Amino acid sequence: MDEDNLPLRGDDPLARLVRQDLDPLSLSELDQRIAALKAEISRCEAKKAAASSHMSAADALFKK
Repeated sequence: MDEDNLPLRGDDPLARLVRQDLDPLSLSELDQRIAALKAEISRCEAKKAAASSHMSAADALFKK
């Protein structure tokens, strides 16, 4: 991952996650990690869609 796209805070959980050494993980642990990350991506996408919908509704309500 490009370090320019990482959060500015070094203690940010995402920054720590992408720097974690994957070498010690077994195939099963990697599969579990991938499943967890995919679930988190889905959760983020759902939140983003809800926020976008909310913003569109607010724009429509307050549009001049």
